[in-house]
Amino acid sequence: MRVRMSRRDEASRLAVFGAPVLALALTCITSLILFAALGVEAGTALYALLLSPFLSWYSFTEVLLKMGPLLLIAQGLAIGFRANVFNIGAEGQFVIGAICASAFPVYFPMGDFPLMLPAMILAGALGGMAYAGIAAGLRTRFGASEILVTLMLTLIAIQILNYLLLGPWKDPRGFNFPQTVMFPAEAQLPRLFEGARTNISLFFALGGSIFAYLLMEHHFHGYQLRTAGLAPRAAIYAGFIAPRMVWLGLLVGGLAAGIAGASEVAGPLGQLQRSVSTGYGFAAIIVAYVGGLRPLGIIASSFLISVIYIGGDSATVSAGLPIAAVDVFQGMLLVFYLLTFTLIRFRFQFERMAVS
Repeated sequence: MRVRMSRRDEASRLAVFGAPVLALALTCITSLILFAALGVEAGTALYALLLSPFLSWYSFTEVLLKMGPLLLIAQGLAIGFRANVFNIGAEGQFVIGAICASAFPVYFPMGDFPLMLPAMILAGALGGMAYAGIAAGLRTRFGASEILVTLMLTLIAIQILNYLLLGPWKDPRGFNFPQTVMFPAEAQLPRLFEGARTNISLFFALGGSIFAYLLMEHHFHGYQLRTAGLAPRAAIYAGFIAPRMVWLGLLVGGLAAGIAGASEVAGPLGQLQRSVSTGYGFAAIIVAYVGGLRPLGIIASSFLISVIYIGGDSATVSAGLPIAAVDVFQGMLLVFYLLTFTLIRFRFQFERMAVS
């Protein structure tokens, strides 16, 4: 007996929407077992992880704050992923975007540069695109794997960050902490709610989601990207230029990550710190795939992962859950989603082997 997997002609809409829900349910069940094995009150930990962010207005605004960069980066990555261009280095592009944006308040600490905020966002966007462009150039010119290149460039970006914060950009009055001077008010994004840290960068993410939807669903370039991902030979036969798809996929991802990095230093941090590299770029990969690489799905998955982030902080305090368990929860969510997605897109066929 031989087992063979064959692709279904079309998956039902109910199955497509049900896959993330089933993946979340399986993750919760598995997590209960894992938490119990760790000696943690499993029910309390899961309650804190998934429900505590909704118990206060401040916690909910923190969810929205986390959602902004996750949503924006994930939308940019998903565009490339659908074209089989795998940008794994959004974290590095995020850091470079933050560095480029920080140059303005570092060199103009009194806020006397005209249009400071727009200049910071533009610099972050261009910085992220340029850094992703390195991988695009190496892929199209030398055939280098963009997965390895973008991942290694992330390590370089973090070293650049360390050099600046320990050297020329270090705040002389910062008690020897590796950080820049605090940014002036002209270099900080307006907040959406009184007494909360949520700022207008959330609108950048929602605007990016609209752009991603229009590009991938209603524009010829989006059609080219989808075709290149689903049927590369057909794309070549149709005259679609493969290097152009690589450049577009990587540059859009770098653009989104760079804007997110600029928004982070101009938003909740208010200065450039080592803590700007918090893993948003890597978590956005989970967000993109759990959202099915679709703009609307990514909005929902970014909200879910943001809830897990904030709930994880609560669970470590109230239930004694190890912080690593939160990362494991996110990883299991991705694994179970990929498993359920595979069962939706493919069917198992059992073939009797001929006896000679």
